[in-house]
Amino acid sequence: MPQLTPFQPRLAALNQTGIWKHWAGHLVAPAYQHSVSTEYYAIRNSAALLDTSPLYKLRFAGPDAEGLLRHAMVRDVGQVADGRAQYTCWCDHRGYVLQDGVILRLSSDEFLLTAAEPTLKYFRDLATSLGMDRSVVTDVSADFGILALQGPLSRRILARLTGAAAGLRYFGVTRCSVAGHDVTLSRTGYTGDLGYELWVPRGGALQVLDALLDAGRGDNLTLMGTTALKMARVEAGLLLMDVDFHSARHAWVDEQRETPTELGWGWMLRTLDRSDRDFVGREAIARELASGSSRWTTTGLAVDVHDYERVHEEAGVLAPRHEVYEETTMSIYRRSETPWDHAGYATSFHYSSLLRRPLALAKIPLELAVKGTELDLELTVIRRPRNVLARVHGAAFFNPERKTANAEEVQST
Repeated sequence: MPQLTPFQPRLAALNQTGIWKHWAGHLVAPAYQHSVSTEYYAIRNSAALLDTSPLYKLRFAGPDAEGLLRHAMVRDVGQVADGRAQYTCWCDHRGYVLQDGVILRLSSDEFLLTAAEPTLKYFRDLATSLGMDRSVVTDVSADFGILALQGPLSRRILARLTGAAAGLRYFGVTRCSVAGHDVTLSRTGYTGDLGYELWVPRGGALQVLDALLDAGRGDNLTLMGTTALKMARVEAGLLLMDVDFHSARHAWVDEQRETPTELGWGWMLRTLDRSDRDFVGREAIARELASGSSRWTTTGLAVDVHDYERVHEEAGVLAPRHEVYEETTMSIYRRSETPWDHAGYATSFHYSSLLRRPLALAKIPLELAVKGTELDLELTVIRRPRNVLARVHGAAFFNPERKTANAEEVQST
C-alpha cells in the first residue's frame, strides 16, 4: 500500500490529471496540469511548488554528530557554519559514490540530511565502527513534509508569510514561523533557479501548504509534478540517482560504479590536498586523483538543433520539441574516420523550449571533455539509429544570477 505525504489530502483534489506514480513508497504526481509546459514555465517565469516529502530525512544530533558526518562525507561539514547548507555525497571504502544529498546545519551539534534511499543503518553502523553513539542519527522521515518553492518570484511569495526569506543567502538555513507553525527554511532546490525548501512538521502541513498557495495566488504560483522538475534539473546540470548514476551499494560490477570525479564532482575535492581529514573512501579517491585514473567524467552536451531537425526531416517527420524528456542510454561516438567509434553514452535527454535546443547529460573520456569538442549522439528516429552533432558544453546550461543573488542585489538592479 503506497504511503501518503502530509500534503496529499490537499494535493489530491488539485491534481487535474488524476495520475500518480510511486516515489520511495509514496504517491506523487508526475504532473498536476494537463500541460507539463505550464509547470515548467512556472519554474522559470513565476514560481512553482513541489511536494518532495518522499525524500528520506535523517537528523544527526549530539556531541558526536559533527564527527560522524566529517568522517562519512566527501565534503567537510566542519567547514560549514551554523545556519548554512551543503550539497555533498558519501562513498564506500573504494571511493565509489553511495548517495548524494543536502546537509542543513542548524547548530553546532544538530544537522538534517536528505537522501534518496534508506540510509539509517549505514550511518548507525558507521557510528558503531567509530566508537560513537548509534543514537546520534535518527530517521525523521515520517515527522516532516518538505515543500520546494522554486522560481524567480519565490522570494516575493515567501516574504508575504515570513521575514526570514528576504535576508536568507544562497544555501542559507533558518528556523521561522509560517502560518503559525515552526518550519525549517533553506535556500536550496533542484531546479537551478532561485528557490527555497521548507521542512514542515506533519501536524502543520496542510496549514502551511494552504498559506503558500494563498500567498502565491496573485503571482501565478503553480503546483508542479516530478516531470517538470526533471526537465529543469537537466538544464541546471543536476544529476539524478538511478538515472545519471547508481549507488555503488546496488552495483554488480565496477562499470556500474562511479567516483565523485567521474560524476563531475571534482569541485568537491579541491581542498583534499590541504586537509588531513580522514573520511570513507579518501585513500582510494586520493590515489585516483594522483594517478589520473578516472575512467570518464559526466558533463553536458549541447545538441546542434539544425542537425536534430535534419535527421527527423530526412525520416519524413517533424522533430519533437514539446515536452521532450527521456531517461535512457544513448550512445556517443567520436567524429572520426572510424565508423561508430564509441566514446561514451548519455543518460538524460531534454529538448529545452527555453533554450531552444536539445540537451543531454553524458559520460565521456577525460580527453574529450573539453568545451566545444564535437561528438555524435545517437538518437532513435522511427526505430532507426541516427547520429546528430553534439558539442561538449559543461554541466550547467541554465544558471541565472538570481539563483545566488541576495535580495538587496536584485533590488538594486
